Amino acid sequence: MPTRGRDRFHGPGPRAAVVGGGIAGLAAATALAERGVQVTLHEREAGLGGRLAGRRTELADGTQVTMSRGFHAFFRQYYNLRGLLRRADPTLSALRPLPDYPLRHRNGLTDSFAHVPRTPPWSAMGFAALSPTFGWRDLAAMSPGAALPLFDVRVPEVYERFDSVSAQTFLRAVNFPEAAHHLAFEVFSRSFFSDPDELSAAELLLMFHIYFLGSSEGLLFDVPDEPFPLALWEPLGRYLERLGVRIRIRTPVDRVRTVDATTLSVETGGTSTDYDAVVLALDVGGLRRLVASSPQLGDPAWRADIAAQRTAPPFLVSRLWLDRPVAPHRAGFLGTSGFDGLDNVSVLDRWEGEAARWAQKTGGSVVELHAYAVDGQTARQEVEHTLLRQLHGLYPETRAARIVDARHEWRADCPLFPVGGYASRPGVRTPHPTLMMAGDLVRSDLPVALMERAATTGFLAANALLRRWGVRGHLLWTVPRKGRSPVLRGIAALSSNRS
Repeated sequence: MPTRGRDRFHGPGPRAAVVGGGIAGLAAATALAERGVQVTLHEREAGLGGRLAGRRTELADGTQVTMSRGFHAFFRQYYNLRGLLRRADPTLSALRPLPDYPLRHRNGLTDSFAHVPRTPPWSAMGFAALSPTFGWRDLAAMSPGAALPLFDVRVPEVYERFDSVSAQTFLRAVNFPEAAHHLAFEVFSRSFFSDPDELSAAELLLMFHIYFLGSSEGLLFDVPDEPFPLALWEPLGRYLERLGVRIRIRTPVDRVRTVDATTLSVETGGTSTDYDAVVLALDVGGLRRLVASSPQLGDPAWRADIAAQRTAPPFLVSRLWLDRPVAPHRAGFLGTSGFDGLDNVSVLDRWEGEAARWAQKTGGSVVELHAYAVDGQTARQEVEHTLLRQLHGLYPETRAARIVDARHEWRADCPLFPVGGYASRPGVRTPHPTLMMAGDLVRSDLPVALMERAATTGFLAANALLRRWGVRGHLLWTVPRKGRSPVLRGIAALSSNRS
């Protein structure tokens, strides 16, 4: 909700530093600058976008291309992220819809969301009715009592009830059929780059609420029609510069020091600058390092919570430039389960302009493979070879293809949301009144996750500072905090009271 007060600062506003140029930092910088705050944005890498940034690289055939972490689904429920992108692209012309979110299990069954009803609760019921992974015997064997919490998700109460339970334990109690377990729910848990045995069941239930019972947009999504920098971050960076934001790329922050009750000093490259406020919008590793090197920040309990944050297991993105096309009926994106670690396949030339131009010029195709929650003890080359072998089995026409070039992104910098971890996750506010936090690792009482949590907490951090300064904040949108079906909520609540 927006805060009451004047619309913006007239004349020089307070000075704020935003540390981190990913989605959360960009949202915070945008929200502050639009109200007249003098913002400096620090980003250690060579460009904006954080974990959705891109880098230029030259292929063996001499073509200049952009390598990134590849496929990310921009779901229609990402209201605040899409609102951020609209600042530079009012019609979201850089996003194009993919027609379906197909999920394939190794047993040959494939689920589709293209024809699932959008209106809750018919969305969840329609998925079960249309899905080949749910048979009548499977439905009869499920435990309805254990499943009822899915229909009465409330935020933040869901964390109080289910953060102490793993996603795997919850799914076993419900007794979903194995294929449905993998397709409909493990896909959600692995979107957090986490194994279901480690992931908090609260996050799983929240995702079910966001996509099935809390919104009418379903699981359809858009993707950028060009690499992330060109489609999203360069236009947004130009918008911020027009607002007067000073963007400092390749400028990591070394430490933040407390000057007085409200003033903070940001040190970078041996230079210190005082600010009226600071927003930390960093990934887990960057946040832990900065807080460890800034001993004046926070109090012991807050610092201990920051130090306790963990990153999810490693993940791999393999992008392959092939000398021949993938079969024309292949989907632009396919989620997979049971394929020895392969979590999804993207045919980039079906929707990304840069890849499509290369494919048209060469007669080839650009294919991307993702593996989440990889065993850190497994040799990287072995995982890369395994994904390629699984691609050949899944899309047999690729077996004869020559790999013109390949790029592999190995990362381990996404936050982990483990069982029992919610209480120690940092919130937007910190012990220092003008130091705020933002990012997908930050706790929020709103029903948001992943990229939308990053954008939303960025706006929330800015709104908290604007409220302090007596300036109106920004309106935010989310799916409802509780399920939209009173009947299902009532049944679930009755069952919970009896237990």
